[in-house]
Amino acid sequence: MTNPLLSDWTGDFALPPFAAIRDEDFGPAFDAALAEARANIAAIAESADAPSFANTIAAMELAEETLSRVAGAFYNLVGADSTPAREALQRDLAPKLSTFASEVTMNERLFARIEALWQARDSLGLAAEEARVLHLTRRSFVRAGARLEGASRDRMTQLKARLAVLSTEFTQNLLADERDWFMPLEAADLEGLPDFVVANARAAAEERGREGHVVTLSRSLIVPFLQFSSRRALREKAYEAWTARGANGGATDNRAIAAEILKLREERAKLLGYDSFAAYKLETEMAKTPDRVRDLLMRVWDPARAKAMEDAEVLTGMMHDEGINGALEPWDWRYYAEKRRARDHALDEAALKPYLSLDAMIAAAFDCASRLFGLSFRPLDVALYHPDARAWEVTRDGRHMAVFIGDYFARPSKRSGAWCSAFRQQRKLGGEVRPVVVNVCNFAKPAQGEPALLSWDDARTLFHEFGHALHQMLSDVTYEMISGTSVARDFVELPSQLYEHWLEVPEVIETHARHVRTGEPMPKDMLSRLLAARNFDQGFATVEYVASALVDLAFHEGAAPEDPMAAQAKVLDRIGMPSAIRMRHATPQFAHVFAGDGYSAGYYSYMWSEVMDADAFEAFEEAGDPFDPATAERLEKWVLSAGGSQEAETLYIGFRGRMPGVEALLRGRGLLD
Repeated sequence: MTNPLLSDWTGDFALPPFAAIRDEDFGPAFDAALAEARANIAAIAESADAPSFANTIAAMELAEETLSRVAGAFYNLVGADSTPAREALQRDLAPKLSTFASEVTMNERLFARIEALWQARDSLGLAAEEARVLHLTRRSFVRAGARLEGASRDRMTQLKARLAVLSTEFTQNLLADERDWFMPLEAADLEGLPDFVVANARAAAEERGREGHVVTLSRSLIVPFLQFSSRRALREKAYEAWTARGANGGATDNRAIAAEILKLREERAKLLGYDSFAAYKLETEMAKTPDRVRDLLMRVWDPARAKAMEDAEVLTGMMHDEGINGALEPWDWRYYAEKRRARDHALDEAALKPYLSLDAMIAAAFDCASRLFGLSFRPLDVALYHPDARAWEVTRDGRHMAVFIGDYFARPSKRSGAWCSAFRQQRKLGGEVRPVVVNVCNFAKPAQGEPALLSWDDARTLFHEFGHALHQMLSDVTYEMISGTSVARDFVELPSQLYEHWLEVPEVIETHARHVRTGEPMPKDMLSRLLAARNFDQGFATVEYVASALVDLAFHEGAAPEDPMAAQAKVLDRIGMPSAIRMRHATPQFAHVFAGDGYSAGYYSYMWSEVMDADAFEAFEEAGDPFDPATAERLEKWVLSAGGSQEAETLYIGFRGRMPGVEALLRGRGLLD
């Protein structure tokens, strides 16, 4: 039988034939795709024709087309709907794909062709995009070790293969810990929990084939439990399990893996002539140097810590008033902060959530995209990889722009967090290809027949990931290498964090935040209180994030620590981490940093981008309209459609006319006096 992964995808919008794909199809498909890619690369490298942009750089862009298609299907599935067979294949593929990547970047004849084009670049008459792709291609080869020789060359290949294996192990260990732990709740344990938390805990139990109610390590369930449960001992048990992921001993413990990853990254950087992995990693980012990263983080840390310490005193007083003596603990913070929010802002999340149904917030995100960029969204009835996933065709003025897939509910087979990915990226080379983009979230799944209700943080997450999706869907470049989100890591969060601002536009809430039962709009006084509380608990949120970013930077800036947990503790002690707050991502569960190189030495990127997103939204405010057409057109031209076609700083200045300072961020978080 024909392998569905290798046949032409002729169904609706050339989507992967999910209904026909079996787990056992992936292994043979990868073998065939790798063989084809190797043959294509060899043909380019060994060509007798003089190197040209078309027969070398453009040809390389298309050489791995089948491999990219198969990998796009597999890795999206293994992240969102893992199975034992998929996890086993993921472990097998890690060294195979790393070895292939090293074969390409270490191919001397191929690099000689690229280098010849680079040396002759001024005489080639290249268009701007072509020149950019040539520059990025050569840079990626050099940074991968193409100029290394002998033992150093061989060692680099070994390092990358081992790092790929370790990152896969880290990811799968974390998923196992998240999947396997749950805490049953007796009837008395439901005391203080709003109806939506009780319903979600019941649904989580049903999903695990159990009677009654359970708390899991899904953020959308454990956070509201920590906010509302009056059972302090249960809060402690749940919180400690949540923060112990990857550090429970045994086969799924990630601490030794993290230590080895850090050592191998340092060695990799040293082989390439860099003082540290951070110096290597940051060279191609907007920040450029560790010093600039630290400067930003510490400028935010001091006011954030001061605010958090003030808040801790208030929360401690509230706890003591209830007769609980001693120090405020991390499992107490969210509980008393929620009480304080209800007291100071008259905001009750249980009363708020019925106005924030999942369907309404999807409609709100779509409506903003329509008003800003003229996009339309039509639901599709197509086979997808999981019953919870939904799809829409995205069009503009009748032109097909993309397929958007939303996969919103937590399940044991899905890794934690929220992300945007693509089954297919936009490009024009070889014919117009429009993207297939997916947003994956972990919202609590409601009981059968009940509507899904979001917290305000959930709704913000939905808008955030949809901002990433817009970056993919509006991409308008020729080469996939610079398509969509293929930009500097500390620029990639700009579109996503900027899009969050439209959730807080009053007319958006007034239009879409309607009671899920009655259809009534959110009461104006509730809306006023919600917007007035937008910076509530920002000391806590900023401290837990910046602490994680500073630890990440410290891990990669100097010699790799023998004991990452001890190094983590040393950084937190040095910066004066408040005792009642812990890092947002402790080392053994820090997937951003250890489940791949993506955010390694780069977790600061969210805050670097936030400096820009706060300033970027002020452009709309200065225009007097959050949907100002001229400003939206500039945003699309210089950011959303441009991909990585120019340096990130050039693109931002093209949109805004200048680079921003940190003041807009501090104002936005309420951290300025």
